[in-house]
Amino acid sequence: MIQQYEKYKGIHPGIILDRELKKRSIKQRPFALSIEEHPQTFNAITKGKRRFSTSLALKIERELGLEEGTLVILQAFYEIQKIKEKESKSTPKLNVLSKALFWDTDIQQIDWERQYRAVIQRVFERGNETDKEEIIRFYGAEKVEKALQDSNIRSPYTIYRPNKITG
Repeated sequence: MIQQYEKYKGIHPGIILDRELKKRSIKQRPFALSIEEHPQTFNAITKGKRRFSTSLALKIERELGLEEGTLVILQAFYEIQKIKEKESKSTPKLNVLSKALFWDTDIQQIDWERQYRAVIQRVFERGNETDKEEIIRFYGAEKVEKALQDSNIRSPYTIYRPNKITG
């Protein structure tokens, strides 16, 4: 793979293609039509919303004079990055948490990092001691304390840490 594209590993190749077209002052729609691709499909690819097929990548590479396989390799690296991100997203031990806590939502769909304040608040409002301990283990006492301080939940919830007691 060309050295200049090495730094783009993990970025959607459509975004890189869009940057390359702009650098060369090539408009998307005429370019898409010139390689016999639907402009809407091509636009979705350059926005990073759709993946490259190998045949389309080869057409684009030939038309732009890129090294053969560059876009396909970048697509593979992007997919690897997405899988790694998905695998790295951790969740609390769901078998420890009471099922009744999240009765109104699909627990598998919760974004535990993005929605941490709501999760912490719910557990500390409705959960038992085991639920609270698991959430403290998962997020860490400092993050839980901060989320509780930012919410309307004050005492009677106390988080115990060695050498520190807060309310």
